[in-house]
Amino acid sequence: MSAEAADRVAAVGSSRPSTPLQTSWFEFLLDGSLLEKHLQKSNPDPLPVQLIIQFLEQASKPSVNEQNQVQPPADNRRNRTLKLLALKVAAHMKWDLEVLEKGLTIPVLNMLLNELLCVSKVPPGVKHVDLDLSTLPPTTAMAVIIYNRWAIRTIVLSSFPEKQTKPGPHQMNIIVQQEKEMTENILTVLKEQAADSISVLEGALRLKKDFYVHTMRTLDLLAADAAANGETESSTAGLRISTDELHCQVHYDLGCIFFQQGCTDQPAFEKAREHFRQTKELFKKVDLLVYFIFIMGRTSPCPYLSVSLPLSQAVIESFIKDNVTRSLPNHFRRSVLREFMYKVQQGEAGLDEVCHKLCVCNAIRDALEGDVLSVRFQQLLLKPSKRMVDFILEVCTRSLEKDRPSETSRRNMANFMKTLCESLEDLSLVFVVSSHKLFMELLREEERKVLVEQMRKRSATINLSAKPLPSFYDIPASASVNIGQLEQQLILSLEPRRIRQILIELHGMAERPFWRVNSKWEVPPDYINVILSIKDNLTKDLVYILMAKGLHCISIKDFAHARQLFSACLELVTEFSPKLRQVMLNEMLLLEVRAHETMAAEGSKERPPPDLVSRVRGYLEMRIHDLPLRQVVGEECVAFMLNWRENDYLTLQVPPSLVMNNPYIKLGQLLASTCKELPGPKESRRTAKELWDVVVQICSMSIQHKRNSEGRVGLIKQRESSMGILKSKVCVFFPQDDIVNEVTAEHLSIWPSSLPNIQAVDVEAVAVTVKELVSYALTLNPNNQSWLITQADIYFVTNQYSAALNLYLQAGAVCSDFFTKAVPPDVYTDQVLKRMIKCCSMMNCHTQVAVLCQFLREVDYMTAFKALQEQNSHDAMDSFYDYIWDVTILEYLTRILSYYLQFIIKAIGQTELNTSNPEEVLQLAAQKRKKRFLQAMAKLYF
Repeated sequence: MSAEAADRVAAVGSSRPSTPLQTSWFEFLLDGSLLEKHLQKSNPDPLPVQLIIQFLEQASKPSVNEQNQVQPPADNRRNRTLKLLALKVAAHMKWDLEVLEKGLTIPVLNMLLNELLCVSKVPPGVKHVDLDLSTLPPTTAMAVIIYNRWAIRTIVLSSFPEKQTKPGPHQMNIIVQQEKEMTENILTVLKEQAADSISVLEGALRLKKDFYVHTMRTLDLLAADAAANGETESSTAGLRISTDELHCQVHYDLGCIFFQQGCTDQPAFEKAREHFRQTKELFKKVDLLVYFIFIMGRTSPCPYLSVSLPLSQAVIESFIKDNVTRSLPNHFRRSVLREFMYKVQQGEAGLDEVCHKLCVCNAIRDALEGDVLSVRFQQLLLKPSKRMVDFILEVCTRSLEKDRPSETSRRNMANFMKTLCESLEDLSLVFVVSSHKLFMELLREEERKVLVEQMRKRSATINLSAKPLPSFYDIPASASVNIGQLEQQLILSLEPRRIRQILIELHGMAERPFWRVNSKWEVPPDYINVILSIKDNLTKDLVYILMAKGLHCISIKDFAHARQLFSACLELVTEFSPKLRQVMLNEMLLLEVRAHETMAAEGSKERPPPDLVSRVRGYLEMRIHDLPLRQVVGEECVAFMLNWRENDYLTLQVPPSLVMNNPYIKLGQLLASTCKELPGPKESRRTAKELWDVVVQICSMSIQHKRNSEGRVGLIKQRESSMGILKSKVCVFFPQDDIVNEVTAEHLSIWPSSLPNIQAVDVEAVAVTVKELVSYALTLNPNNQSWLITQADIYFVTNQYSAALNLYLQAGAVCSDFFTKAVPPDVYTDQVLKRMIKCCSMMNCHTQVAVLCQFLREVDYMTAFKALQEQNSHDAMDSFYDYIWDVTILEYLTRILSYYLQFIIKAIGQTELNTSNPEEVLQLAAQKRKKRFLQAMAKLYF
């Protein structure tokens, strides 16, 4: 096959369909809320135990100093945060040793639990057996108990025979051997301390109080140093573990260790028997969920433990609670249902209803996760009783998170309730569902109308004499409806006339402020005083509620309803308040701006209509005395003009007085002028210098370091000058002192080369801004090679070498038709190439380092030779030698790789590599190997 044909095959082979990207460990560092969202997914990728491994692996990586000396892992904020994230994942798993032991190796679990001891403030240097558990804070005592339970469980598990692993590649064998040695060392220590661990657990059995274990919340409080107020050490902090439940677990663990010791110590068998007897007694008291998990999940049941499967309402209660937490696997829940059904088939009486209720619980869990409902549940709906329908509605209500259910859960539950209505034949039961509070909360008004109409049509088809299904849209006379029902309808309605009608009814029944009915109705503080000064109470309620509902609709991108609500409010206030009329016009402008920007974000290329652009200009130029103005309207209007390149207006047509008095317009003008003049003559740098000065002023102190509610250090921007126009917000930072200095970007030449007072600039704020900006820019144009290089630099200076190399390769690929052409030298500069070399070196891909050293303007022989000497290389060494064209490096290989001598001599002997060839021939040979090497690298890292 010719080299050109091989190039084509490599290019075709690389264009395989992409799979969804797995969430990377570092993303959890950048977004404090991501972990909880990730763990709530039905099938998170990576799995929780994999996250623990990744977090601890990254936190324990040794660092390399400037002299290339390996140093222990640094005790810095990054590593402490990674360890805390690992603990939070374990807390989400409720410290279930059964699951943790299956998913984590002994060294990883040992590291995790030692971190738990550390954050729980277990006194360092003191033996656990010397601690008085009764005097320790609850979470501290629980950390000691968890560690010692794991210690004796690990000793027991290590005594079981292990399946021998087949020999693998040499490098893999070394890693396996290192892990085996670490495991043996830990087991040696645990066995030496076994008697102490047993004493600690026996002491725990003497405590007659509830225990508390760390949750994600208490770990956040610890990270925030909230223990200063005693909250994390109080008796109510953390997840409560009942005395019986913990004693049950400890008795079983002690029974196992004594049972193992009984092989050489006969009296230990009697101790084991007594502990198992106590376990069996305690099973009768603890939550049945614990019982089922224990019995059905136990891989090695002991001969003394034989407990029959009890029946209790607690099983159903546990399933309902699990619909919220979703901690039990679906296969386990189905197996419990099968167990009960088997008992029914065996003739046990009174279990039919239990089976039906468990079937309902499982169906609602499936619905919440968007899965297909089981045939068994659909059969149950063929002839349900009212009692069963009431139970279904009760489970639906209790299965949604109380505080703030996710939008996905709400949508899935709404679909389930619609399906429920459509499946029921008895129309009286349909009305039970359609008039239920949850049904009215979850389904929009239009959806409910359509569904009710469908039911009415079906009613006429099935039974013409049946009573028509009542509608909850027809408000009955005041005498037959209570205020609570009307208030509920007021909360749910989005139709302005309906809202007005309900308010008239309510004011006829009671005289009180109905704008307070729903605490989630909010209007901007700028408008509160104007609205509450309206004298007529009915009008005040109507204006407030219409505005609040409209703003909520905008926040969820329901622009159609927002327009209806705002139009009705505008029509109302026009009658009596010019000030409120202008307020509503401003809000309607913001609505249209956001609606158009949302369409653009969803892919629309349509430019905004001239009328909208004209209204935005009118707002920016508006000057009305004593009119409440929201800052966000001005900000978004300027951003709108910049987004749609209305640069001529911002640079030439905007009145000078506005530029002087409106900081948003001033910044917009400078941005527009700078963009307009790129690329331009040296004179254009004057505008760039002005923009630079403004941005420096924005990013400079005054800044106060404060801790936010989650414990992370933030920077709160204070407005002390006319240009301090950043929104007040708390930013969470990923610390990296040199990120700004080491990141390259386009158009650096137009900016000043130095800062007179760099100490006054908040470098972390600049770093965060750059990261956010580049990430967003790449969503708009993922093939911009300059932005890809900038993003790669950000990953590089934050030590994320694999991600950095991936982006450096992407940058080269997009400007060379996937390396079928040469990468332009202004893309792969010496600096970029050296960073690619460093990335490969840090990942122990030393042969790749040697090949890349040839790409430099001056071949870096010292680095190449050193890389080729490395014994611990993680790349496919032999497969990369074919890409070496530099004869000096090939000759060096002949001296250090005798087993590869024939191949190297053959390579040196290739006619095209002969140093006597013309320069054009040598360059052609080098370019051919460069392209093939980069294509091979792309296959590895894309």
